[in-house]
Amino acid sequence: MKLQISHLTKYTYEQPVIDSMNEIRLTPRTNDDQVCHEHTILIKPNVQLCSYQDYFGNKVHHFSIASSHQELLIESRSIVETSDQPDELKQHLPFESELEILMSDSIQNQYAEYLMETDYTRTTPELRRFCSTHIQLNEMNGVYQLLEYISSLLFSNLTYDSTASHVHTTVEETLRLKRGVCQDYAHLMIAICRIYSIPSRYVSGYQFIADLNDEQTEIQHASHAWIEAYIPILGWIGFDPTNNGKINWRYVKIGHGRNYSDIVPVKGVYQGIGSQHLEVSVDVKVLKTAL
Repeated sequence: MKLQISHLTKYTYEQPVIDSMNEIRLTPRTNDDQVCHEHTILIKPNVQLCSYQDYFGNKVHHFSIASSHQELLIESRSIVETSDQPDELKQHLPFESELEILMSDSIQNQYAEYLMETDYTRTTPELRRFCSTHIQLNEMNGVYQLLEYISSLLFSNLTYDSTASHVHTTVEETLRLKRGVCQDYAHLMIAICRIYSIPSRYVSGYQFIADLNDEQTEIQHASHAWIEAYIPILGWIGFDPTNNGKINWRYVKIGHGRNYSDIVPVKGVYQGIGSQHLEVSVDVKVLKTAL
């Protein structure tokens, strides 16, 4: 499926600011599940964009604005062709063998950054009690089934609430509140995966949902977050605990990291006084005609 994505970020400053320096991670990946055919970024005031690839393989654009300005507009437009994950994503080894592989030195060393705790994903005593209460490894047939169960568990135990959290919300807070947004669901699932020594990473991207709501044009899309976990033989497989769904053609991946802080879509600093106002709008459409 070909999807067209428009992502508009607008900063309005109470007073003029100078020396604005920014990084943008908004370029969709090209991988086995999707192909980014087009991607453009428009900045106002006009600036020169530079780019590099970060440690996790994400494409990063950066720019600076030395002159005085009271508004910053960043518009990202993409056309991405997506596909579904294969249907045969099931167990290929006995569960015991999978766990042995995950605990091996080679896997522990190769994916060390996706096994370590972070400020967002601490494995607290409360989280371990939650897992021991709700997850019985002896009832699982494989890592894939375990991940499906964790996704379903979070979907059932948490309530989606856009007012309950913020970009710095931790696993401890999410577990206490039992509510949050996709970022919180993803961080919590990552933390649980790390308890079971399953390498896992935070994914930033988009999800097409218009046809699930009778094609209502007034639907407000937003950036979405989910996780990818490493399964022996299968490799990195995506799971969306917010919707308890499989990653399919509806999802467009921008990039991944250990947690949200590694893949912030837009971040920057500037010199100035007064407050700022942020507006973000995202639109995801299916292209009806061929490219």
